[in-house]
Amino acid sequence: MSTGYFFSHRHVLGIDHLSSDDIQYILDTAESFKEISARPIKKVPTLRGNTIINLFFEPSTRTRLSFEVAAKRMSADTFNISASTSSAVKGETLIDTARNIDAMHPDIIIIRHSFSGAPHMLSRHVDAAVINAGDGTHEHPSQGLLDLMTVREHKGKLHGLKIAIIGDILHSRVAHSDILGFTKMGSEVHVYGPATLLPPDLEHLGATVAPSLEEAVRDADVVMTLRIQKERQSDPLIPSFREYAQQYGVTREVADLARPDALIMHPGPINRGIELMPDVADGPRSVILEQVTNGVAVRMALLYLVMGNS
Repeated sequence: MSTGYFFSHRHVLGIDHLSSDDIQYILDTAESFKEISARPIKKVPTLRGNTIINLFFEPSTRTRLSFEVAAKRMSADTFNISASTSSAVKGETLIDTARNIDAMHPDIIIIRHSFSGAPHMLSRHVDAAVINAGDGTHEHPSQGLLDLMTVREHKGKLHGLKIAIIGDILHSRVAHSDILGFTKMGSEVHVYGPATLLPPDLEHLGATVAPSLEEAVRDADVVMTLRIQKERQSDPLIPSFREYAQQYGVTREVADLARPDALIMHPGPINRGIELMPDVADGPRSVILEQVTNGVAVRMALLYLVMGNS
């Protein structure tokens, strides 16, 4: 684990609030925790006696389970609350829900919410540390960090790489966190997707909009595809999934335009045959399941670091 560096953040609300040194320290800390998951007994007493609440107002498989596994491997007590089983269905506000949870004195609240900025608001009303597990179309910092960790493991660096992100950039909090994270660490991010699914502030975030799918992927070190987020669209923004797959789907032929050692990534869940073809998703360059493995290590690191400032 890195020494001589002080992680100053009580909350982790977004990549936007982290410096390149913060990111480097988180990744180094995650690497030190990763071997715990390979032990015969996958548990250390690091957070024994601490209470962690998973407050999820949106469906989740990887993120929610990953945070829970991370907490339990560090011996913390964990409790899961979903929107369908909370008083939110009775009309209780998020702030009231949070204050009631905070009155039970948890140490960390991990929140996923459909409204952008919900974790930031929560952090102003509770004494517990708050970690953003995805807020609306804003950010998903732990996913961004695990993506950085996965790339650094394979490439040995993050500076000077070409990262291609293809798909629904507009609605993707993962894309926003990845763009911020990779550019802060010195990579070039090129994005491509339907014009209706590209936000207007991409250049402000540091990304370059490619003129075509081929140009986005050509000579890339990493090719990441994103799913179409139907749940965030009030009106269809693409003609059909079939047409999308034909124009924007990453096939083997498209993937071969990238560097021979390029990584194929996806934050999940995958719509196979739409944004990513099965033979590419399951091919030798795919590190999609490694992303999941690294997610546990990154989330262990985040829990450890915010508890150090609590």
